[in-house]
Amino acid sequence: MKNYLSRFREFIVHDHAKVREEAYLNEAGSIIDLEYRQRQIDRGMFRQKNY
Repeated sequence: MKNYLSRFREFIVHDHAKVREEAYLNEAGSIIDLEYRQRQIDRGMFRQKNY
């Protein structure tokens, strides 16, 4: 049961991050800005850090 709940939580959290990433990309004003934003997302700008 614990494994099921942790997987469900990951799905929910992951989905919210994806929505925020897409909204951030949609705000790009030019192709250069879009590429810059894509690099930021690839570097983990919207991902939680598990220290």
